[in-house]
Amino acid sequence: MCITKPALIHDDRLLPADPTMRAIARRLYAEVRNLPIVSPHGHTQASWFVRNEPFPDPAKLFVQPDHYVFRMLYSQGVSLEDLEIGVAELKNPRRVWRIFAEHYFLFRGTPTRIWLDFAFHELFGMEKRLSADTADLYFDAISEKLRTPAFLPRALYERFHLEVLATTDSPLDSLSDHQAVRDSGWKARIIPTFRPDPVVDPEFTGFRENIAQLGELNDEDTGTWSGYLRALQKSRSHFKQLGCTATDHGHPTARTEDLSEQQASKLFDKVIAGCADADEQELFRAQMLTEMARMSLEDGLVMQLHPGSFRNYNRNLYERYGRDIGGDIPTATDYVHALRPLLDRFGNEKNFTLILFTLDETAYSRELAPLAGLYPCLRLGPSWWFHDSPEGMLRFREMVTETGGFYNTVGFNDDTRAFLSIPARHDVARRMDCVWLSRLVAEHRMDESEAREVARDLAYNLVRKAYRL
Repeated sequence: MCITKPALIHDDRLLPADPTMRAIARRLYAEVRNLPIVSPHGHTQASWFVRNEPFPDPAKLFVQPDHYVFRMLYSQGVSLEDLEIGVAELKNPRRVWRIFAEHYFLFRGTPTRIWLDFAFHELFGMEKRLSADTADLYFDAISEKLRTPAFLPRALYERFHLEVLATTDSPLDSLSDHQAVRDSGWKARIIPTFRPDPVVDPEFTGFRENIAQLGELNDEDTGTWSGYLRALQKSRSHFKQLGCTATDHGHPTARTEDLSEQQASKLFDKVIAGCADADEQELFRAQMLTEMARMSLEDGLVMQLHPGSFRNYNRNLYERYGRDIGGDIPTATDYVHALRPLLDRFGNEKNFTLILFTLDETAYSRELAPLAGLYPCLRLGPSWWFHDSPEGMLRFREMVTETGGFYNTVGFNDDTRAFLSIPARHDVARRMDCVWLSRLVAEHRMDESEAREVARDLAYNLVRKAYRL
């Protein structure tokens, strides 16, 4: 008796077990699987495409930049020192890879496993599962391919069928790499996203020095409220000149305020002097969201709000490795009361777009969908960090669609630092949207012709429209 070993990834992965729905989902997926990828929000680096140099090794490519990977390993007792997290050059990448491979079983049932297996199979042709036994096989095979022209960053951009790739950048960044990409003559659309957290969050490390630097870069006196606002406007204009279409705001909460100019100026003086307490710092962040909304109405940049993450929660990791080393935890988030000052002022503006994200799923049907189903300016971002999973995507559609519909959402974005996971993440999103639509068709709630149209909108059209691409 011949037993066929299962492939690393199955053609019907994630599609429904029910044969009727699976057949519908297959047909819908065939309509969208090869559409171009629009990645409007992520954390890749424009410098990769300027230098266009080979990625150094599998560990640097798959382990070091991916929070999903190393936080899981750390939770099971693997030290970040052994993974060489936070170092510029890995001393022993093969050893790091072997540690990762030995613990690969930890990712069973997670979206990380789906993304990684996709990359291993589709990009590198691997057929056996990653494990301690296959660690060196993987390392050598991947390393060899990374040294070929087909795996240079620009070649991968084209292989992934990327149409737009947005990075996330500080107002203190010169954007010289973005300028270099444009000057190179390479026909790719890699654009910056304006992320002003370092100069609008009083708790950000070096905040006062950052404000001074913002003034120097934009030839404004940022020691005054009016000069500070002008410097931000000039910075946004510089971003727009290099293709930027959106801003991004990673605030602890969704709170907004609408202070008078005199009140705001007084609060700014206190913040700059370093005398603001925690409540006043939160008030300042809230006011700055409203100021950013005003600027977006003026300059047309789409505004994204990513609240509800308790940043750097693991104090030990933060003190040893700094910001953004996977120690962030979701918190409950209020939107109804928090957003009202901003919405009272700008919510009915058709030329202003605010895309809301959440780490608090309880807000989907209770707050976010009803708000987006009412205000012309609001759109709902896709299932975000911790919820960008097959189940999370289905829960999002189930809780949002009944009130907000499909067309008050913005398709999908991958929000990743791991470049090679981009096609895998978009593939998962497209499959899960087809799963949801197949149910509506099977239940005779939607014609299959309508479902095909919606599937294309969710995969491609809505994101281009929402982000003005």
